[in-house]
Amino acid sequence: MNRFHVHLNVADLAASIRFYSELFATPPAVLKPDYAKWMLEDPQVNFAISTTGGAQGIDHLGFQVDSAEALATIGRRLDAAGGTGVPEEATICCYAQSDKLWTEDPQGTRWETFHTFGEATTYHAGDAPCATDGAVCSPDVSSMKPRPEQATSCCAPQSGCC
Repeated sequence: MNRFHVHLNVADLAASIRFYSELFATPPAVLKPDYAKWMLEDPQVNFAISTTGGAQGIDHLGFQVDSAEALATIGRRLDAAGGTGVPEEATICCYAQSDKLWTEDPQGTRWETFHTFGEATTYHAGDAPCATDGAVCSPDVSSMKPRPEQATSCCAPQSGCC
């Protein structure tokens, strides 16, 4: 069986092991003093490249899910792992319409979980309310905060929405 492989250098191994064990809902298959590895059967991988982002290299990692229920499940795992999920509802990114949750792991790697429900004619939403920076679809998670229950927009920068 072929598997997609991602290797991240982390600053705090113990914090990262806790985060990923909760996110993946399983402990590492291999655990050493300076190394941990998970051998996951699910999810399969969606790998994408673009020329619309900033610095070359990994922009973010994530999961594509098949339903709103699966998105909520990953959201609960993010909460358990200690990440703050930042929702983006009905957003346009990568020529698709999706609901998303963004978070960062302990060393600042951005994670996107999304459920796609339609196609779009543009790469990103551009000037949509609380859209990303207009050049890339992935927001700066650290500048956003979770949506209050009564809010109607997708997300809000720390300094205030839009």
